[in-house]
Amino acid sequence: MKPRVLANVRIIDPSSQMDETGAIVIVDGRIAAIGATATVPADAEIEDCAGLIAIPGLVDACVHIGEPGAEHRETIASASRAAARGGVTSIIMMPDTDPVIDDVALVDYVQRLARDEAVVHVYPAAALTQGLKGEEMTEFGLLLEAGAVWLSNGRHTVDNPAVMRRAMTYARDFDAVIAVATQDRRLGATGVMNEGLFASWLGLPGIPREAEIIPLERDLRLAGLTGARYHAMSISVPQSADIVRTAKANGLKVTAGISINHLTLNETDIGEYRTFFRLSPPLRTEDDRVAMVAALADGAIDIIVSAHDPQDVDTKRLPFADAENGAIGLETLLAAALRLYHAGDVPLMRLVDALSTRPARILGLDAGTLAPGASADIALIDPDYPWVLSKDDIVSKSKNSPFEDARFSGKVLQTLVAGVTVHRA
Repeated sequence: MKPRVLANVRIIDPSSQMDETGAIVIVDGRIAAIGATATVPADAEIEDCAGLIAIPGLVDACVHIGEPGAEHRETIASASRAAARGGVTSIIMMPDTDPVIDDVALVDYVQRLARDEAVVHVYPAAALTQGLKGEEMTEFGLLLEAGAVWLSNGRHTVDNPAVMRRAMTYARDFDAVIAVATQDRRLGATGVMNEGLFASWLGLPGIPREAEIIPLERDLRLAGLTGARYHAMSISVPQSADIVRTAKANGLKVTAGISINHLTLNETDIGEYRTFFRLSPPLRTEDDRVAMVAALADGAIDIIVSAHDPQDVDTKRLPFADAENGAIGLETLLAAALRLYHAGDVPLMRLVDALSTRPARILGLDAGTLAPGASADIALIDPDYPWVLSKDDIVSKSKNSPFEDARFSGKVLQTLVAGVTVHRA
C-alpha cells in the first residue's frame, strides 16, 4: 500500500501531550511521522483534513456482547461495526456470555471470530470465577497466556471476601488486573433505580448508594492487603470517587472507570418510566453527576466506558421494574463525552486521555497513542458537527439507547484501524 497522509489536521495525543496542527504519515498500517514538521513521502496519498481533529482510536474497556449465546442481541461483527461508527478501535469484551468465557477454548474462540469478522480490535476479558458464580477461581495463568487482557466477574460482585482475597493474591503473581463491578446484590436486590425522593415519587423501590460503596471499600482493603492491581469498572457516586482517591494517595494499585451514562444523564431522565434508562449502577442525582464529572477532570476517575449492554424488545419493552438493566453505547460514546468538553467541564486532552490513552495503558495494549511506530488506530472528528441519533441509524443489533433522538455536537467522520478506513460518515 502507498503511504497515506492525513494533512492539515489538528492532532490531540495525550500520550505525548501533543496538540498541534500538522500531518499524520501512515506507512504499512503504522504511524511513521506526526506533527507540524512531519515529512510527507513523495508517493503518498494525501487527504486534506482541515477543520478536523485526529485522536487515538477510543479504547472501550467495558463492552457486553451477546455472542456466544445471545446473537440476536449482538454479535462480535455487529458490535465491531457499531464501535467503528463511534470512533472506538479497541473493545474489551466482557466474559458474561453463554457459555461464560472461563476457559482457554472460549478465549481462543472469541479471538478467532474477531479476527475473521470484526473490523476493530476485540480483546476478551476472562472470567474471574468459574461460571461467574463467585465460588471457584478460574485458571488465571492459562487464560492470560491465551490472550485474555484482564480478569472480571462481569456484572457480578464476588460476595465472598475470602474468594476475592485468594483471587487477588493469585492475580498479583501474574501482574494481572482484576476488574470488578461493585454492586452488592443483597443491598440492591429489590431496587430498580437510585434510592431517594424521585424514586418515591415514581413509586419504585430504590438502590442505596451503600450498595456500591460497601463492596468497593471491602475490595480496596483487600487490594491493600494483597498488593493486587484492582480496577473498579463503573462507579457512580462521589463517595466512591473519594474512596478511590484516598486509595491512590496511599499507594494502592487502583484505577476506576465510569460509564458515559453517569457523566451525562441523571435519574430524572427516567421520566415516565423509560426503561432505556434502567441501568446498573442506577442513574444518580444531578449533584452526583456533577461531582463525578469533577472527579473525572481531576483524575480520581481514570477512564470512561460505554458499558455497552444490548437488550432486545423482549427485555426492555416491559414495566420499568421488570425490564433488564443495560443500554447500548458504542456509537454515542465520543459524541456524548464531547458534551463535557462543550460545557467547559473537562478539557479535550483529558477527555481523550480517559477514552483512549489511559485505558490502553492500564491494559497494556498497543493503542491509545499516535506516537511514531504505533498502530494507526485513529478517529477523525468534527467537534462541532450537529446531528441527531435516529433509531433507524443505529448499527447495533439492539436499539436500547438512552440517547435516542438526542442532539449532539461532535461526530466521528472517519475511523481508521491499522491505517485502513473502517468507517466513513
